[in-house]
Order: sequence, then structure tokens, then C-alpha cells
Amino acid sequence: MNPDPVGMTRTDVKGATLPPRFGSSEVPAARATQDRIDIPEFAPSLEPEGDITPDRFLDRELSWLAFNSRVLELAEDPDLFLLERVNFLSIFASNLDEFFMVRVAGLKRRIATGLAVPSPAGLSPIEVLEQIGEAAHKLQERHARVFAEQIRPALAYEHIHLMRWDELDDEAQQRLSIMFGEKVFPILTPLAVDPAHPFPYISGLSLNLAVIVRNPVSDKELFARVKVPDQLPRLVSIDGPRAGAVPGRVARFIALEEVIAVHLDKLFPGMEVMEHHSFRVTRNEDVEVEEDDAENLLQALEKELLRRRFGPPVRLEVTTDINPNIRALLVRELGVEESEVYSVPAPLDLRGLSVIGGIDRADLHYPKHVPHTSRYLNESETSKAANVFAAMRRRDILLHHPYDSFSTSVQAFLEQAAADPKVQAIKQTLYRTSGDSPIVDALIDAAEAGKQVLALVEIKARFDEQANISWARKLEQAGVHVVYGIVGLKTHCKLSLVVRQEVDGLRRYCHIGTGNYHPRTARYYEDLGLLTSNEQVGEDLSKLFNQLSGYAPKSTFKRLLVAPRSVRSGLIDRIETEIRNARAGIAAKVQIKVNSMVDEATIDALYRASQAGVKVDVIVRGICSLRPGVPGLSENITVRSVLGRFLEHSRVFAFANANDPVVYIGSADMMHRNLDRRVEALVQLSNREDTAEVMDLLRRYMDPGTASWHLDNEGHWTRFHQAEDGTPLLDIQSWLLASRSRQRAVARR
Repeated sequence: MNPDPVGMTRTDVKGATLPPRFGSSEVPAARATQDRIDIPEFAPSLEPEGDITPDRFLDRELSWLAFNSRVLELAEDPDLFLLERVNFLSIFASNLDEFFMVRVAGLKRRIATGLAVPSPAGLSPIEVLEQIGEAAHKLQERHARVFAEQIRPALAYEHIHLMRWDELDDEAQQRLSIMFGEKVFPILTPLAVDPAHPFPYISGLSLNLAVIVRNPVSDKELFARVKVPDQLPRLVSIDGPRAGAVPGRVARFIALEEVIAVHLDKLFPGMEVMEHHSFRVTRNEDVEVEEDDAENLLQALEKELLRRRFGPPVRLEVTTDINPNIRALLVRELGVEESEVYSVPAPLDLRGLSVIGGIDRADLHYPKHVPHTSRYLNESETSKAANVFAAMRRRDILLHHPYDSFSTSVQAFLEQAAADPKVQAIKQTLYRTSGDSPIVDALIDAAEAGKQVLALVEIKARFDEQANISWARKLEQAGVHVVYGIVGLKTHCKLSLVVRQEVDGLRRYCHIGTGNYHPRTARYYEDLGLLTSNEQVGEDLSKLFNQLSGYAPKSTFKRLLVAPRSVRSGLIDRIETEIRNARAGIAAKVQIKVNSMVDEATIDALYRASQAGVKVDVIVRGICSLRPGVPGLSENITVRSVLGRFLEHSRVFAFANANDPVVYIGSADMMHRNLDRRVEALVQLSNREDTAEVMDLLRRYMDPGTASWHLDNEGHWTRFHQAEDGTPLLDIQSWLLASRSRQRAVARR
């Protein structure tokens, strides 16, 4: 490795190049191996150490497909509420779209440019692409089959029907024809293909009709394309928006493309419509911006978002009954390989099932959940809003969303800070937030009240770029100091810092979380957060914000691990401590809960821990490249996955530490992008009660009596959700909901 660190540069909003500024930490100093991005000393280890075998990793892309297969298993589960199964079908489709747009597209791009290298699992890029294709074809066919053979009949039993046109009565057809003329026809644009009209550009993820029309004069058949408008509902309710909300009352839906198809004669007057078929294209939609060359990051990203629509195709979806000649035409004109054609029964694009999944039928959904205010914010039952600052002065407050209310904790913290005349300054990171965000409103209110407000907006948050650009401009116009982070790094850490004038001087109040400041997703993302007025944490956050907005190259931290400098190295140091303890005969254990476990250096450290006799528990929602249970390598490592009503999103790192447990929570997953190309922050919990609560939570996730998926050493996941006698295993999310209700009942007494 190059022993001389390469400093990072950044570009401000006026285009001036500024000097390096990202600071250091108490762990060994970083070493850089490439321009612009500061790479930590513990770079991914691609060579085996000692007895570690070279085939010790599972392929990350195939592991991701296995994750989406687990999502599909939930849609297949007849014991789940029906409309929740519908939602899981929609989520599966959306997940797979993003996988093709980003992962498959990126792999194809690297192969085309000659930059692709064998995966850590030992597969060549072509082998990975071939195995992705084989697995994805099977998954997509299974997805369509689940809908046709299980979900559609089950919906019909509940009087919810996805209709075809010829199944409708005359009255319904007439209503839909009127709707078509008023709301659909005016925005349709048929595009002909002939010597004067080249084959049109097909935008990514758009649903289209390939139409063959015949000119009755010349008897010549011609091809045309009609795009199904994506600004209209994918499935049209035939009986009104409330039809499905009453058990027993019929709710009928029809696909929008079918309504368009039966009215194609209105688009081609004087022509005879011979046939039509729906198809859909997925394109490379990842965004790349060369930040060092960008005079203005905001403007550069806006231009790149426009170019996103013109990325190369990576998948063509067609219906099984498509005319072979039309299929061949699409393959030729779009430039896709036959292996990239996915043929499934109509309807295509089952993301649209979210319309049905959203029907307000209480009997077909999970029971409604009302988040409770943390017992440490409101110690007694009262309708009066908690004084968040007073509660934080009493003790650290560990939050567990969505079981603990986001709106009465984190949101209230920032809203009270904005309204409090004693608050002098607010500093905030924003990675993803909602279109009507009360967090953004609070920052604007604070700025307009004369407070110093800094918002670090990550405008490169994938697929939220345009929304974040809009909020960045809105914040700037209100007088908020808006910065966009460091060139080459995404700012992914979840931080709030409030500085308040009190009798004994300035006091800093902090929030550090594992999830985004997004009130809507906080209702169904499982996340942890820490509200604290601890002096060390406040000092650390001040230093980190100074690194992000100004110059602080020599900062060190006491309670934080900060990527790209010290998250990987700090965690590996903790793992090595457990190894030493195990060899000394002291109790040793490592517990990790993340969304993804991919980083080779971290995995190798866990393998070394296993070989030393350390018990290692890993709870991973999505990708896992670690191979557990391999004799001599990882027999002491157990991997579980929990999926369910809420999206498991928290990141937790717990270490036995010779019976003095250490627990970190934060924003970082164990992936190269998080550890090397993002600013991430983990905070160490200091309250023993909080530490014990988190470790007990991890124990329950890993308990054999808890429903979960188990990963074996071949990369296969097996679902365990019933005991041998058929009784259901504990659903950890339902248990946590009940636990909060019990705590609420105790508080009332």
C-alpha cells in the first residue's frame, strides 16, 4: 500500500477547489490507495490468512437474489394476512428492478470496459452474470406463478378481483371508456416505426404496448409503440376507491394497459389494429458524477439525472403470448441478448399490486400498530408533550423504532429545538427524507428564528437524488447553511446536534441513529437511535460536523467510530480483543446485526475469531458473503435472517469484552461502500441498562425459538417458522409490539 496518504479535495457550490479536510481518529492513521477517497488501513483482504481457505466467501450478487427469494417466501406463506402477501409480491418486484438497474448494470458495464475482476467467491464476471441470469429467470417465473396460482384465487375468494375487459358487464365497460376518453387518451402518444420514424427510445421501467396495425388501403402491416402513462394508477379501480374496504363487498380492478388496448382504434383511426403485446425494459439507472471535475455538484447531478433515462438496457420483459416476430424486433432494436429476455404471463410489472395491497381491509392486514412514546420521555401517562431536553438531561434515551414513536422523540427533539429561544445552533445530516418532511420544516423554522442551522444534505442518495436537490434548494432559500459533504464520499451517517444555552453554560444535545430522518419510513423501518446530552458524544459530533463542513484534519473521537477512517479498523480491533480473551480462557462473544455482510476484511476477522473459539452470531437482513459452519473455518459462526412486517434496518455491534459488554449502534453496514466510500458513524452505548437491553434483543433474534431463516455453509437459506409439532415460532416483531404495550400498561398503573 502507498505509505503516503492522499488528501481529499472537495468542490464548493461556487466551484472553487478547497484543500483536504477529513480528519483522523484514535485508531491507526488511514492509508490511501486511490485518488480522492481516503481508504482505511484495514482494506479488504483478498488473500487467505493462515488456515483460511480461498473459497471462503459466498457471491454477493447471488446472495442478494437469495434475499429476494426470502421476500417471495413471505408472499407464498398462507398463514400471513392476504394483503400483506400482496405487498410482499410488490416489494419483490421493486427489489428486483433495482437489482437489475444497479447491480446487473454495473457488472455489465465493468465487463464491457474490461474492469471486471473475479468475485471474492472465485467466480469470473461472466460466470456471475450467467448465474444471475439463471437464478433471476427462475425467481421471476416463480413470482408470476405465485400471483397466478395462489394470490389471485385468494383475492377472488375475498371478493377482490383483477379483471379482464371481456369479463366486465356493459355498465363497467362504459364507465371505463368514459374514463379513458377523459383521463387517458389526451396524454397518450402513439409512435410509429417506419422509414420516416426510427424505433423510439424506450425509457427504463416504462410499461409499453407493441402494436401491429394494418393499412386497409395498402394492406401493409406496421409497428407502433404506445407507452402506458406512469403518472396514472397502474391498476384502475372499477367500483370506486372505497369498494374493497368493506368485507363481502366486491372490489374490481383492471390493468391500465388493458383499458388502453381495447381503445387502440381511437389512437389509430383509419387503421386496423391486428394485435398488441405488453413489454417492459430495465436500463442502467445508476448515477455517476465526476465530482472533482464538477463546477457545481448540484448542477452536475441534475444533468446526470437527465442522462439516467438513456442508460443501456439490461432486461427486456415480455408476456408469454407475444408474437415471436415482435419479440425478435424488440430484441434487435433494443440491443439485448436472448438471455436478457424474461417471458412471464401477463400482467407485467407487479409493482402495481401495491394498489390492491393498500385496500383498507383490516381483516386482511396486520393489526394496526400505534407507536408509543418512549417511557424515558414520558415517565407517566399524559397527553402533554414530553420535554425532550429535560428527559435527555436525566439519562441517555435508547429508541427502538417503530415500536417507539419517531414523531414524539426524534421529530419532537428537532421541533422543540427550533422553537426554543435558548437553542443557539442546530446541525443535521439528511440522507433521505419525505416530501412533506417535518424535519426539514423544523430546520427552516429554526433558521427563520435566527438560529445557526447547518444541514448536510446528501444529494447523491440513490433514487432520491431529485427530491434531495429540491430540499437542498428550499433549505438554502430559508437561510439554512447547506453543504453537500466530501468529494468521493457519500454522507450516510445519521446525526443531529443541538447547542443550547443553559444556566451553567452551553450544553450539546445529540441524536445518533441507524435510520434516516424520514417520518414515514420510521413507521415501518426497524431502527435504533440514541438521544443523549453526554459531553463526550457532543464533543465528538461537533468535531465530525466540523470535518464535514469546514476544516478539521486532526480530529480524534472518544465515543464514535467514523468511516472511512475507523469503523472497519475499530470493529476489527474489538474482534481481535475477543480472540485474545478466548485464548486466555475468558468468556468471548461477538454479535453483529446488519443489513449486509460483505466486507472481506471483517469476515476474515470473524473467521479468525471462530477458529479461536469465539462464538459469533450474525443477524443479516440481506446479503451475506460469510460462509458459516465450515469445519476448521467458521464452525462457531451462526447466521440468521429475520424478515417480516417491518424492514429490519438497525446496525448493532456487540462484544462480550471480558464480561464488561461493549455495544455500538450506527449507520454502517459491512460493505466496501460503507466502510471506504461513505461517512458513517457508530456510537458506543454508555448506559449499562441500554447495553443489556440491546444484547438481550440480539439474543432473542438468535434464539432457536424465534422464527428466522438459517444460512448453511453452501449459501442456502432455510426458513424455520414452526416447531416440530406445527406450533408457530416466536415472531420477534410481534413480540416487541406486545412488549411495548406491556410497558405502556405498567406506566398507566
